[in-house]
Amino acid sequence: MRPSPAWRNAAVAVLGCVAAVAGAVAFRVHTVETGPVADLASRHAPATAEAVLTDDPRQVKPQTGDFRRVSFVVPARVEVVGTAAGRTRTRVPVVLFATGQEWRSLLPSQRVEIRGRFKPAEPGELLAAVMLVRGPPRVLSGPSWVQRTAGALRAGLREAADVLPADRRGLLPGMVVGDVSRMEEKVAADFKEAGLSHLLAVSGANLAVVAGAAVVLARGAGLPLAVRAAFAVFAMVAFAVVARPSPSVLRALLMGIVAAVALGTGRSRDGVAALSVSVLGLILFDPVLARSYGFALSVCATGGILVLAPRWRDRMAGQRSQMTGRPREVGGWLDRVAGQRIGTAGRPEQATGRASRRIPRWVAEAIAVPAAAQAAVTPVLVLMSGQLAPVAVPANLLAGPAVAPATLLGFAAALAAPVSMPFARLLAHPAGLACGWIIEVAGHAAGLPLAVIPWQSGVPGLLLLIAAAVAVVLVLRHRRSRWLVAAAMGGMLAVLALSTTPVVARWPPPRWLLVACDVGQGDALLVAAGPGRAVVVDAGADPVPVDRCLRSMGVREVPLVVLTHPHFDHVGGLDGVFRGRRVGAVVVSAGAGGGGGGARLSGGLARRGIAEWTARPGMSWRFGPSELTVIGPPEGPPVESGGGEGVALNNASIVIHVRWSAGAALLSGDIETEAQAELLRRGFPPAEIFKVPHHGSGKHDPDFFAAVGARAALISAGADNSYGHPAPSTLARLHRLGIRTYRTDLSGDLAVVAREEGGLAVVVRGR
Repeated sequence: MRPSPAWRNAAVAVLGCVAAVAGAVAFRVHTVETGPVADLASRHAPATAEAVLTDDPRQVKPQTGDFRRVSFVVPARVEVVGTAAGRTRTRVPVVLFATGQEWRSLLPSQRVEIRGRFKPAEPGELLAAVMLVRGPPRVLSGPSWVQRTAGALRAGLREAADVLPADRRGLLPGMVVGDVSRMEEKVAADFKEAGLSHLLAVSGANLAVVAGAAVVLARGAGLPLAVRAAFAVFAMVAFAVVARPSPSVLRALLMGIVAAVALGTGRSRDGVAALSVSVLGLILFDPVLARSYGFALSVCATGGILVLAPRWRDRMAGQRSQMTGRPREVGGWLDRVAGQRIGTAGRPEQATGRASRRIPRWVAEAIAVPAAAQAAVTPVLVLMSGQLAPVAVPANLLAGPAVAPATLLGFAAALAAPVSMPFARLLAHPAGLACGWIIEVAGHAAGLPLAVIPWQSGVPGLLLLIAAAVAVVLVLRHRRSRWLVAAAMGGMLAVLALSTTPVVARWPPPRWLLVACDVGQGDALLVAAGPGRAVVVDAGADPVPVDRCLRSMGVREVPLVVLTHPHFDHVGGLDGVFRGRRVGAVVVSAGAGGGGGGARLSGGLARRGIAEWTARPGMSWRFGPSELTVIGPPEGPPVESGGGEGVALNNASIVIHVRWSAGAALLSGDIETEAQAELLRRGFPPAEIFKVPHHGSGKHDPDFFAAVGARAALISAGADNSYGHPAPSTLARLHRLGIRTYRTDLSGDLAVVAREEGGLAVVVRGR
């Protein structure tokens, strides 16, 4: 049987597209792997260069205790390379790693002269090299008028948003123009877990809102259809200028223009075909998109909305009508706001069948669109991160009504800011209310159990997902099989509930006294201080995990924070403690003021108006059921140590003995062998619970461990950390002493609770 001409033409078109993309990618690979920059990178050679910035400098969070270093990652294009042999012209993409506040104010399209060392890029990256920049950049030319205008409007939006609370102040520019420079880490993490991160990237949804509003205004003015479409294109181009013409913005703009042309000409356009043309054109223009997960997520989400959402909506609404024309054209959102549905011949489409509604059509559409988008991107998420996010659909459904008001009011504020800042701030207030609702949705969704389900990553995970989807479809096709599955699942849940204990403990556990929070490679401990209150001992390296731990325990007030020593993995997450909570005072080590990290910490506390106290042996506090006493470090000269400044700071850690009516705990910071021996020589009270020092490091004094007299040990360490914590020798020592060991890297949050019959027990939350 010979293939039909349609199939033959389709096959030729697909092969032609594949060949074109392969050629574009091969040309880019040849460009980045040859030439002067690639040669310098292969030799790790230093050079000077003239580069044009292609995106905003992105600040990188510090990973050490040096708070003074402000680092940036800057995408750029090197156009001139200078070495001892002379200057050579080229044109290749690179990534710059730079430090210094001078980079913060630079805009895309600015030309700078820099000095540094070239190094090879990661395998598979379509980059000629990465460059480690030394010193500040020398600006050679200003940004283009488009980027200058975008920079001014974005700065105006940030200034207008200053009237909002901190979380909304950072979210509004992110939702409107993708500017996440002031986004709180906690809010960004909640958005990621709730499946709302797409709201922080300028995409077709933003352009749809702006273009839809433009069409509504044009229709209200009585303008003809073609003029409405032109007005929509103008609005989208203006929005693209404000949001910066980045690849994601250009991708969305191209799709929007295709939809507007379909509206203005009155000719039907197949949405999938338009999407395909857009994808092909963008990959030919920028082959780097071919391996971009962000691009893949955007395309899959758009495809899901075009292909799956209409069918799911009609099925939920109970519609069985057959349309006379071809499938709905791309840009249905433009047609709806224009008030007209165009058929294949330019006439309004007429339904020929009957429709029995089960639920209102608008409700069905509100559910179908996020569900279809999430279903389409799930395979990519599995390949990328190995997880499923079932909470994403209801989160998007709840957040959806606030997205359009926030986007439109924020865009209007950005346009109004250069003319009248008071009016822009007036517009920012209702936009902030919409952002506040979205933040609440994200926070509650991220806090739900099983908001994110671990899944096998990579190709095996994708195959497993396909098999599971096929099985679910086959099982749920028939009513009898659906009832059987529901009955089987109900029976399994009943058996588990009646015959077994919970796999994961109820959280927060009743009568908790101490919690070791799972904050990765770092320390963060909560000591019970009464209902809704806790003393925080260290805060980890990241504000997000410690804030989440405090929220999970229902802590609304922190009467005291103890920072055992100023290493980043103990103080870097302090902002998470302050988030939405009243903090009484902060206690720091006597050795904290010696480095830049301690000085920066003191300055931050002073700006917040928080009292700072220096720990001294014998200091004691009583909060609720807990009595805390400082037993180290000793006053006088610091403990002798031969490991440099880092070891000296560890040995200066505050050591706290916590007593309850049911027992006691020893919280030992990061003290190492020398400080442990000194504490043993001076003497200290025993404890049933032992927070093992320095994340279970191998540097420990066996006699000190034995003198604690503990029955249980808590070790706070990050999963698969590069330090080898906890050390096998430390675990073996604890085992020989008969001390049961609990680890956050294996069991998540750890809680010490008071038994009803007396004594202490450890409850694990599970990861």
